[in-house]
Amino acid sequence: MDRRSPAFTVFVYAMALLLALVILAPMAWLFIMSISPAADLSARPLRWWPEEPDFSRYRALFSLAQNSIGAGFISALWNSLRVAGMATIAAIALAVPAAWASSRVPRVGWSLGLVVASYMLPPVALSVPLYMGLAHFGMLNNVFGLAIVYLTILAPFTTWLLRSGFDLIPKEIEAAAAIDGARLDQALRIVVLPLMAPVIATAALFAFLLAWDEFFYALLFTSNEQAKTITVALADLAGGRVSDYGLIAAAGVVAALPPVLIGLVMQRALISGLTAGGVKG
Repeated sequence: MDRRSPAFTVFVYAMALLLALVILAPMAWLFIMSISPAADLSARPLRWWPEEPDFSRYRALFSLAQNSIGAGFISALWNSLRVAGMATIAAIALAVPAAWASSRVPRVGWSLGLVVASYMLPPVALSVPLYMGLAHFGMLNNVFGLAIVYLTILAPFTTWLLRSGFDLIPKEIEAAAAIDGARLDQALRIVVLPLMAPVIATAALFAFLLAWDEFFYALLFTSNEQAKTITVALADLAGGRVSDYGLIAAAGVVAALPPVLIGLVMQRALISGLTAGGVKG
């Protein structure tokens, strides 16, 4: 098929529209559920749009009254932002030198295999030693302790991802900087890291999403509002005998907003990072 033909253009736009529908339809239905009265959610046949939209659930989620659903939800939202942010920053700080070393020094490149192997371990395999370590240092029900646990997940992933980015940067660039009198740290800071910015941004975004969506460790290592994250808070809303599905849907919509907003802001860097290495000259 000729790429300049009208038929090809129609095909491309049709596939893009189909992909958008598949991606956005669940989010659209989640929002409709969040503003639908309870009677509409159980009506037969199903009502695709409420006769009277009800936004009271959003008001309940953002209520600051003591011991209210909103107070617990906002606390969990703030905890998730702190844990995911701290874990992501720490993972990138560790992954950048580790990935550079494994890329530039072939004799230590084998260590990347160990890093990836540790990432492949199921979370349950590490749950007991992590629990005992956190308990020993008094870091259960602590956002810093949970961030350290998430670091064990994010550091291997970000190291593996950044390694591929460093492999694409010619070593001659660093050699040229050294000839001009730059120290190794100056060459990395001034020359290499700016070239790596899209890949670093991509790794940071995916690391943040992994930490934001993590549930198993958050459920295991937290039990109160002091460190409970948004994923555990959502599970708590669905854990009662009588669940308000509209409230759960509203909480899901709010919980999805931070990653979506971050993704939109970092969209350009994300596309550049994902396509890096697609064409090798």
